[in-house]
Amino acid sequence: MQIGVIADTHSKIRPEALEVLRGSDLILHAGDVGRDEVLDALEAIAPVVAIRGNIDKTGRAATLPDVQELDFLGHAFYMLHDVKTLDVDPQGRYRLVIAGHSHKPRNEWIRDVLYFNPDGSGPRRFTLPITVGRLQVSEDGVVGEIIELPV
Repeated sequence: MQIGVIADTHSKIRPEALEVLRGSDLILHAGDVGRDEVLDALEAIAPVVAIRGNIDKTGRAATLPDVQELDFLGHAFYMLHDVKTLDVDPQGRYRLVIAGHSHKPRNEWIRDVLYFNPDGSGPRRFTLPITVGRLQVSEDGVVGEIIELPV
């Protein structure tokens, strides 16, 4: 199963991001969606599961949940916008914690949990890269990849 992961679009959906996400079985958006057009563009590619970020005060994004608990092929995922607000111990409970907010990509295993942040696909912030993520999920495990966009 291929899962595209995006966050912090801030109302800007880049064609380069959409191209990387094509072929995904599912797309996860880890908050700060912005305008409804972002979700519309992603939903034209694959089903979308999204959460609300700190800027999501209007439109469809305002009605999104703050967190999502998901399960794919026997692997439990926990998605929230800001990993600093994580109030559960994921060890032994989740295989993957997905977050956005920091605009800093992260693909890091800490013991048995993959901390994954695809961050920075909207407007450029400081000198941070513009990126999206991809997860390959099988019954055997989860592999994350951060993809820098050529913008």
